[in-house]
Amino acid sequence: MIRFFGAGLALLLVPLSLVPAEPAAAASEPWFDDAASRSLDLAGSGAGVSYRDGHGREVVLRGFNVSGEVKLGENGNLPFATTAEARESAAAMRESTGANTVRFLLSWERVQPAPDRIDREYLRRVTEQMAAFADAGFWVLPDYHQDLYSRHLFRPDSWYTGDGAPRWVVEGGDYPPENCGVCFHWGQNMMNNEAVKQAKADFWNNRRIPTAAGEVGIQDAFLAQAEAALGYFAEHLTPAQFQRMIGFDPFNEPSAGDYDEGQDGASWERAELWPFFERFRSIMDRAGWRDKPAYVEPTVFWNNNVPFVREPGGFPELEHLGDRFVFNAHFYHALAQSGLYGKAKDGENVADFAQIRDRAAELGTTGFVSEFGHPLGGSTADKYPTVLKGLYQAMDSRLSGADWWRGAAHSGSVLSGTQWQWDIYHDRHHEPMNGNPDKVETEGDAWNGEDHSVVSRDETGKLRLRADPRVLDRLYPRAVDGETAAFTYEDRSRDGDKTLTWNEIPADMPAVRELVGEGQYGVLAWREGASDAPTELHLPETFGDTNTTVVSDIGSVHGIPNYEPGKAISSTRDSRLVLDVAGEPGTMHYALVANGPESPSPQQLSAAQAELDRWSGSLR
Repeated sequence: MIRFFGAGLALLLVPLSLVPAEPAAAASEPWFDDAASRSLDLAGSGAGVSYRDGHGREVVLRGFNVSGEVKLGENGNLPFATTAEARESAAAMRESTGANTVRFLLSWERVQPAPDRIDREYLRRVTEQMAAFADAGFWVLPDYHQDLYSRHLFRPDSWYTGDGAPRWVVEGGDYPPENCGVCFHWGQNMMNNEAVKQAKADFWNNRRIPTAAGEVGIQDAFLAQAEAALGYFAEHLTPAQFQRMIGFDPFNEPSAGDYDEGQDGASWERAELWPFFERFRSIMDRAGWRDKPAYVEPTVFWNNNVPFVREPGGFPELEHLGDRFVFNAHFYHALAQSGLYGKAKDGENVADFAQIRDRAAELGTTGFVSEFGHPLGGSTADKYPTVLKGLYQAMDSRLSGADWWRGAAHSGSVLSGTQWQWDIYHDRHHEPMNGNPDKVETEGDAWNGEDHSVVSRDETGKLRLRADPRVLDRLYPRAVDGETAAFTYEDRSRDGDKTLTWNEIPADMPAVRELVGEGQYGVLAWREGASDAPTELHLPETFGDTNTTVVSDIGSVHGIPNYEPGKAISSTRDSRLVLDVAGEPGTMHYALVANGPESPSPQQLSAAQAELDRWSGSLR
């Protein structure tokens, strides 16, 4: 995690259309958009564990956190002031980025404003807003969010704030005055602020505190309100909406506070963090979430790429998680955010994300990256284009662009995850920081100087992307019949006036080079499975029906025809490329998808296919 910020930067604004496409008649809907496509499970073993839909297809989840607004009181600690704005965001997010997943934040202090009260009105509004995304076809991961434990630890005139625990919990703890000392970033409170450290340690130790309703254990109180909330969601979401809930994230970015003598991050995870997750797993079972996994995060600094901040962790002292838990990691390029490091380069984060894949596989589950990103404002915002390109590159493949073509057999699985964040109130907040009416935060994300939102509302009221859509609206395999063998996407995103190309097509593939030209392209190779349902990729807006070329072992086309049953290559009206194969399970297939400006001749298509046929032999 640790993030660093400073002065502002001018940003690219791209308008978003907010009018969803007219719904298709039932008869014209692809047959595979059925109930089976709306179920999601973990399947496989070891490194082969992945998300699978009811057709047995491997599924990739991509999207955003909604949102940092939950850290603020201005809209009642909800991501959106109204359900209508949640629906608006679901439509805009899907149309502008191809997202299919959101991590949906909620607030302990709002669920349980008093030790003996659950705020059912808050739960009702949360349910409606989650349902808005579920109804729009999104997968939803609810997340109990906290940072620095609670805003109620901080003085009205403090430089910093937090979010999470209710006021009555903090008052019962009787903590010392908060003070971070010489801190340049809010995350340093986790290491330097005694009030934050003591409060967190009390949570993990389930310290008993006095309250107006009698003495309670802090962790006991958290779990009791969580069980009430999970039960409410299971009861009040429709069966179809509840099916879109992929699990639950019990606790954002856990950290010990204080270690016992001789303890480090890894032993703390085993002794204190894991027992909490087991308790949370039990309340999920009781509250109607038995068939959905808990998304468990290791100690927050386990994979920080600043060496002196990193600490042992990632559950190395646990042997197995299995399909009732997902290994849930965060990654921020903390070196790039520190201001002491230059722009990101090709491949520099692939080892960081390979570590997440490997740790998940060792634990017998899949990995999910529920937060990653970089500031769009501040002194390091100029690094955003290269950092984001590098983070997505590392989620797509274990390999750098320079190594991908010759090493594609080692490309590995495509990671699922949600970028931080989607906040439609960016630069339009009105948040009295720590309740101080003389310190009203309006700019950026209005929380500890952060400026991560990829979206904002302009003066006309329209939502607009704040970054190059080429890096946000990405080609990715939404559903694969079988198993992904290799994937890459060269987005040709821009850093100012410079086009970033990190995956050059090799010189010994001249026909493919000519066909792609200076356009964007992606390559998917997969081993066919036993499903009757096809493979699907999201097509970014820049891949239109008339300018997109597909070269595959199952055929080659320029200008993708509309979907009809039986077509090997087609596209749906909601920007999905459909690759329909009827072969033997285990057969290797490939597809290159490009949007070069020229219409290739049949001879060019044939030559490119011959080169790709030879290349794909290295994957078998």
